[in-house]
Amino acid sequence: MKMLKVIASFLAFLLLASFNLRAQGDIISADEFMNLIKADKTVVIVDANKPGNYEANHVKGAINIYHNDLYQEGEIAGLIRSPEELAAFFGEKGISETTPVVIYDDGSQKYSSRVYWILKYLGAENVKLLHKDMDAWRKARIPLTAQPSTLAAVTFKPNMGKEELMAGMGCIKKHQNDPHVVIVDNRTADEYNGVSKSEGHLPGAININYEDLLTETGAFKPAEELQAIADAHGITPDKEVIFYCRTSVRAAVAFAAFRNILGYKDVKVYDGAYLEWAASNPVVQ
Repeated sequence: MKMLKVIASFLAFLLLASFNLRAQGDIISADEFMNLIKADKTVVIVDANKPGNYEANHVKGAINIYHNDLYQEGEIAGLIRSPEELAAFFGEKGISETTPVVIYDDGSQKYSSRVYWILKYLGAENVKLLHKDMDAWRKARIPLTAQPSTLAAVTFKPNMGKEELMAGMGCIKKHQNDPHVVIVDNRTADEYNGVSKSEGHLPGAININYEDLLTETGAFKPAEELQAIADAHGITPDKEVIFYCRTSVRAAVAFAAFRNILGYKDVKVYDGAYLEWAASNPVVQ
């Protein structure tokens, strides 16, 4: 009987470990990153920091892609370029739709998650997120350098038909009163309530500050804590969830958390975000 209990406990442990591993999705640890780049020399490392920070220090072999380079010019800030333009940009950087990619930033998760979402939107097949935690990086012996890297250009063939990861203004208007759709504003409470520079929120949107999804060190919170946040706001796995912020940089963090750690299947980002909506539609304060 005692042996059966031991076996049952061991199987339960394996099941839990397997669940936790799956639940991390595209999010990898420093040790996993080192194992990956040792085993696969085709991995492209993307430093998503500002160019000045990249020039000062970055992971050896990393190229620099800052999210500001991925946007259209126009009155509405932060709208991403067309799929064709983005594909050409990533191709010039040495990234195709099948290239294994690992992205990190300054530890805030904002910039890496934004580039991650854009690549996933384009249909990239193998994109991972690595949190910048210098203690973990030192323990894993991740090599750093100030020497810039470049890669040979390749062809990126976008494939947005795989998943629908972007919501447009029409989608927001259609689903504002839909009980099966949750629209989530990932700005601060002051921005959401209209006492900061972004005056109010989209009608029907609830508020979850993206920082509430992260630990004090900037890592994603564990699944049980994220699930408690989702449960408190009535965000169940069967619902479609649309995230936005001011320009949908912060919203990409929520997208990454819900998609990878909680395993929610139907999550999107409203790329136009608050700025596009408020330019021609009423907001709630």
